[in-house]
Amino acid sequence: MASTTSTWLRSVQSVDATPAYDPGSAMAMSITSLDPGVERLLRAEEPVIRYRALTELGGAPADDPASVEARQHIAAGPIVRRLLDGLGAHGPGAPHPYSKWRGDHWRLISLMDLGVPHDLPGMRAAMEPILGWLLGQAHRSNIPTIDGLPRRCASQEGNALAVAVHLGLASDERIALLANSLTGWQWPDGGWNCDRRPDARHSSFHETLPAFRGLAAYVRATRDPATAAAADRAAEFFLRHRVMFRERTGERLSLAATQIHYPPYWHYDFYAGLRVLVASGDVADPRAAEALDHLEAKRRDDGMWASDAVHFRAPGSAGSNVEVVDWGRRQPSEPVTLGALLILRTAGRL
Repeated sequence: MASTTSTWLRSVQSVDATPAYDPGSAMAMSITSLDPGVERLLRAEEPVIRYRALTELGGAPADDPASVEARQHIAAGPIVRRLLDGLGAHGPGAPHPYSKWRGDHWRLISLMDLGVPHDLPGMRAAMEPILGWLLGQAHRSNIPTIDGLPRRCASQEGNALAVAVHLGLASDERIALLANSLTGWQWPDGGWNCDRRPDARHSSFHETLPAFRGLAAYVRATRDPATAAAADRAAEFFLRHRVMFRERTGERLSLAATQIHYPPYWHYDFYAGLRVLVASGDVADPRAAEALDHLEAKRRDDGMWASDAVHFRAPGSAGSNVEVVDWGRRQPSEPVTLGALLILRTAGRL
């Protein structure tokens, strides 16, 4: 990749780059020579996808005109705009922050997951009610310790911690409390679980995924040694299971664990597991190799990836778990493809 990126950099210096993506330009041709999926992402309707494809996959400088143009329009992207619309709503009829999947907790998770800039209007303000909920007495008083193990649905604090770090709040004392609480609730096997049955002794993949993600983000921002040790234990939990297998029998965890879901919200699958191992710097561990093979095998002939299944109901549906965005299913997905390419690049497979 390094030699191709150098070629791209030379081509940028030799042509007049225009803000709009031109597939016939020297800049575009040198970027798209990296991987067939990148070219598709450069044409994405969502500016944040174009921006990240340019800068994170194509090696384009952030101040290149094409990068600047994409970044300037991120808030106007169709998905980002829908997530921002209604963010921070107050008053009668406004959903609780945790209301699935329309509450601010989930909107901010999706915005973070897409990689939008932290300074988009309304995002930090929407974080305040979430912190008030998670750090309030009513919430924190309902964390029992049963048979020596804290029974906490750590996905809530974990996702909130990851969002808070993304928003630049890592130095806030309340964010440190989230990180310290997660560290204190960690089980001996490296994960977390809210199962209140006394005989439950094995951590939940679903609860461990967001907790690990939040801690990994906090470690990157603060280098806190206690948090780093907890994140290392969580990484080892997933790697012992080779990301998607049972540790004792070697069988797959479940069919769902071998599928790609987007957004994952708090649910675990191998794709989400690989993404958090990228964030922690552990995805190149040999024990992740089979999951990486599985990811490569799921690539479509057009160079893209698709989600196999979803955890949401489409906008306008009746009942619960109704989304504000239709993320698509079993069709080429730009967010999923971006994540897959970043996984493979970090693992040295691109």
